[in-house]
Amino acid sequence: MLKAKDIMTRGVITVSPDMEIVNATEILLKNHINGIPVLDNNDLLVGILCQSDLISQQKNIPVPSLFTLLDGFIPLTSTKKLEKSIQKIAAITVSDAMTKNPVSVQPDTDIGVIAELMVDKNFHSLPVVEDGKLVGIIGKEDVLQTLIKR
Repeated sequence: MLKAKDIMTRGVITVSPDMEIVNATEILLKNHINGIPVLDNNDLLVGILCQSDLISQQKNIPVPSLFTLLDGFIPLTSTKKLEKSIQKIAAITVSDAMTKNPVSVQPDTDIGVIAELMVDKNFHSLPVVEDGKLVGIIGKEDVLQTLIKR
């Protein structure tokens, strides 16, 4: 059975948390990629920035639904979720918009597990990490290529 190491892209393009959103967007578009790993100064994976993270900047600020009880207002959505949405909308740097602590796979992860994560969790890109270091990335196209090679 195929493993992550068999289909991953090596020589991964990465960005830093302090990079401006505009620059990261240009990198994604220029390279026709959906997600880009975010590495800290020690080259450790701290996040992933996906096109959907950037598209959320075009959303309107969500107005929380309120419930009235005894002349008091009770929000029906969590304050934490609202704060996270507002932070992504107002993001200036990659760290403001990225998904922190992304799900990653090991080089020996079976393709079935990778496909399951992509479908069930709606992931478009999965970083491949070995001993805490980024060694590759797998996109949906990498998985689709395996169907052609059969």
